[in-house]
Amino acid sequence: MRTRCVRSVAVAVSSVVLVAMGAIHAAADPARPAGPLPDADGVRTALEGTIASGAPGAFAVIRDHSDPDADLTVSIGHADLDGTPMNAGWRFRVGSNSKTFTAVLVMRLAEQGGVDLDGPMRDYLPAGTLPEGWNMTVRQVMQHRAGVYDHTDDLLEQPGEETTSAFEKRIRNTVYTPAELVALSVKHGVQYDPGSRYAYSNTDFVLLGMAIEHVTGRPYAEVLREQIIEPLRLRHTSFVVPDKAIAGRHVTGYLTNDDRSKPLLNATEQNGSWIWSAGAVISSAADMDRFLTALLGGSSGGLVSDASLEQMTDALPTPTAGVAYGLGLREVSLSCGKVYGHVGVVQGFQTQAYVTRDGTRSVVAFANASNNGTITQGLMNTLEPAFCGARPRYTHSRAALAPLGEDTRM
Repeated sequence: MRTRCVRSVAVAVSSVVLVAMGAIHAAADPARPAGPLPDADGVRTALEGTIASGAPGAFAVIRDHSDPDADLTVSIGHADLDGTPMNAGWRFRVGSNSKTFTAVLVMRLAEQGGVDLDGPMRDYLPAGTLPEGWNMTVRQVMQHRAGVYDHTDDLLEQPGEETTSAFEKRIRNTVYTPAELVALSVKHGVQYDPGSRYAYSNTDFVLLGMAIEHVTGRPYAEVLREQIIEPLRLRHTSFVVPDKAIAGRHVTGYLTNDDRSKPLLNATEQNGSWIWSAGAVISSAADMDRFLTALLGGSSGGLVSDASLEQMTDALPTPTAGVAYGLGLREVSLSCGKVYGHVGVVQGFQTQAYVTRDGTRSVVAFANASNNGTITQGLMNTLEPAFCGARPRYTHSRAALAPLGEDTRM
């Protein structure tokens, strides 16, 4: 969701654990030369920046499926304010990484002829969901180039109201239907000519979730489970809307107060209906690695065809230097090449999950506090040392690795 660039709050780093681990999966290409080993010190320094900025804890999990020596887990700080050490194996809310799951389901429908990506979005929705004349295409919606207002702005940003009070009033316990979320957006009208520019909107992926339900005649959670979660054996991944709890061992997530002198608010239990198919998936670092590796790897794990994956990774520029957006995938340019995945910011949790185009190396970086743009910065700063190793640092604008403007509504 939208984060605010705010002053850092210094918090002492309570613990640092650096663990090299073996590969989880077989090598994607045994003949591929090993890439640069991750810069462990650089990753740790980036995570320490998130702690200094106010996150209780953070971790980065790096998996290289062609070189087990490159596997690395760095965990620092705490999983909760009671002092439990951060655990990189526990569940958390992945926020807008959910959009990649939703995009895969849409691409599968397109392959089956159920959806025309270049057809009007409204053709795949219940009658009356979008007004007559709203002819933005499914592809434009997936690219965030449809001119659809982001309904979460209305839920989170009322004048004179603190983020924490908005969360308690309209997020934690209120159950919304997807149609109600879209109605909040529609009342603002089309924001610009579809296709003319990029503007991130969570409502885009609520619409896509509605299309999945309308075309299949089945609940989104059921389609997600049967087409992605079960085939990939994602044992820690779920979509439990409208339930508020996270099952099993999980990290506690905290919402940062607008007034930084006030304590963090435990936001772990919340009703995910307010963000639905745009951000309500629960998962783990291991499951995110398995999902992204299957998607971007050579065979795409049977998730989508090679032609579909080409379309998903055909990314167009965004206002943030070094960042482009395809169909439910972000493309980030690093000094050693491009990586694909998504950022996920949802109340209490922040995640950066990316993988190389060949699916050989993935990075899942996480912190358990939101509404703090400097934490987002710290997590983004793990990508360069994790993927590129101890190379010369990225020479483009700092904004290229820190989407602290329009692209933080995630």
